[in-house]
Amino acid sequence: MRISYKKYFENKKITLMGLGLLGRGLGDSVFLSKNKASLIITDLKSENDLKTSLNKLKKYKSIKYVLGEHRLKDFENRDMILKSAGIPLKSEFLEKAKENKIPIEMDESLFAKLADVEVVGVTGTRGKTTVATLIFQILKDNERELGRKVYLGGNIKGVATLPLLEKVKKADIVVMELSSWQLQGFGEAKLSPQTSVFTNFYDDHLNYYKNNRQKYFDDKANIFKYQKKEDLFFFTKQAEKNIKKYFKNKSLCQKFLVNTDVLPKNWKLKLLGEHNKENIALAIAVTLSFGLSLKNIRKSVENFDSVEGRLQFLRKYKGIEIYNDNNATSPEATISALNSFGKKEIILIAGGSSKGLDTKNLVRIIKQKCQRVVLFKEKGTDEIKDDLLSYKKIECFEEDGLKDCLKRALDNSKKGSVLLFSPAFASFGKYFKNEFDRGDQFCKLVKNLR
Repeated sequence: MRISYKKYFENKKITLMGLGLLGRGLGDSVFLSKNKASLIITDLKSENDLKTSLNKLKKYKSIKYVLGEHRLKDFENRDMILKSAGIPLKSEFLEKAKENKIPIEMDESLFAKLADVEVVGVTGTRGKTTVATLIFQILKDNERELGRKVYLGGNIKGVATLPLLEKVKKADIVVMELSSWQLQGFGEAKLSPQTSVFTNFYDDHLNYYKNNRQKYFDDKANIFKYQKKEDLFFFTKQAEKNIKKYFKNKSLCQKFLVNTDVLPKNWKLKLLGEHNKENIALAIAVTLSFGLSLKNIRKSVENFDSVEGRLQFLRKYKGIEIYNDNNATSPEATISALNSFGKKEIILIAGGSSKGLDTKNLVRIIKQKCQRVVLFKEKGTDEIKDDLLSYKKIECFEEDGLKDCLKRALDNSKKGSVLLFSPAFASFGKYFKNEFDRGDQFCKLVKNLR
């Protein structure tokens, strides 16, 4: 280790900003408490909203909680602020910490600073979870060949990265999926992973970035911005046009443009869609750089199935193939899903909360690819509703709640067709705790079909 993490955290006064329900804040809280940090947890959610996480922290009696609000005094006289992803760019509480010269850290970048390991970071608007998970799986399957242990962290459901400090040893490999929010921490630390991957760049999260596309991209760019000359950076043609201007002075790393030519045509893939061929190609290119052969890699790729919530095949019901693409929270993601089924008849369930993204292309592709559409009644859905309801060549319905959407879709599906749940919108609102809760609810409804 560069620094003994136990000594680093012992008796440190830390404010953890954002406990949440996804497991990352919980994992960090347990880790910090075990390592004798003096911890304040503050979250805008109420005690009732957070009870699932709070119940798992009951045995840690020394934690102080400030729930339903943030207080400026909890950002004074502290040794560190550990912020969660998605905190507003101009938080008055973080500004107070900066005024007081208190370091602001994030889970993944703090781990990268403290651990003497090789980090493989993966970002992009789409595909980052699939690419990161596949890279991890290939490397994990070949640990003996590599002579190194491999771990998965970052923007993965239920995973906090800091606690990996208890497991990793020098020269181990940690693969991280990194969102733009998590990469803010890398930017503040002026740090990039030794091996970085940029899948693609499309408009997303513009509600968070106040319609400033450049700010969104600048956060993403931290994946390679601080790499050294011996570090590796892999990217696609689609990503290249956005990152080219950074190449002149801001990154001295070794750069690799990856296309699907690296993927042998005779490999039998379980993943659907042309976009997933790009994802697989990136994973192959990265794992080849670790000295693995295509022979080592092939079995892992051919056995790799869809990641939860990403074109995930759930079951056949009365001859209807049902897919969960819950994590498609942007128009581009749903377009990729719709382009993955060839000439099969598709009935689409879509809709949710607006992220301020352009939906014109989505509507055009829905009209081309779908025979029927069931719209989830929510404010964002209104952006596509009128156009689809008035289009006479497809049947379009609107329902309130996932249960009614699924029932309507099944009632109007034929044997041999595809029922695709691919929202194209966010999950904010009265129906779901978060994006993962939406997917869990859909999967439970499908599992219980009789």
